[in-house]
Amino acid sequence: MSPKVDAEVIETRVRAALAASGEAYEIIECDPALADTAAFCASYGYSPDSSANTIVVIGKADPPIYVACIALATTRLDINGVVRRRLEVRKASFAPSVDTPAITGMEIGGVTPFALPSTIPIWVDGEVMRRNQLILGGGSRSIKVLCPPRTLLAVPNVTVVEGLAATVPAH
Repeated sequence: MSPKVDAEVIETRVRAALAASGEAYEIIECDPALADTAAFCASYGYSPDSSANTIVVIGKADPPIYVACIALATTRLDINGVVRRRLEVRKASFAPSVDTPAITGMEIGGVTPFALPSTIPIWVDGEVMRRNQLILGGGSRSIKVLCPPRTLLAVPNVTVVEGLAATVPAH
């Protein structure tokens, strides 16, 4: 069983990390039941094309290697290609949802690059950096962060990786 995340504590850490970035940002309050990307965008009027998800990936090694990957909601992370090769492992997958709160200190559906433990590298898909504004998780399911992409560059351990994610074909 994963540890309970204290939303107030993590939101305070996220706000402090954002303030330390020196970049403009806005905290958007949201109903925790609507925190998942599709529901949030539909309910609050944000475009999935500007919504970026922070996804924790585990590289199967001894010990396991974790990385936080940021990709637009309209794309699919290339876990078995780019991510796996960059991790230099034979197998990679999404980190188990029961492990993510322990790894990040954040709630599923709210993971954000702001205030992640410094031991976790953060890889940002190049397309994320080409947006005017981004909407990202806020550490809990109760807030989101609206900011320009350059705010991500103020976060320690960030690397922009072209081709980290691919556009999802329209149906």
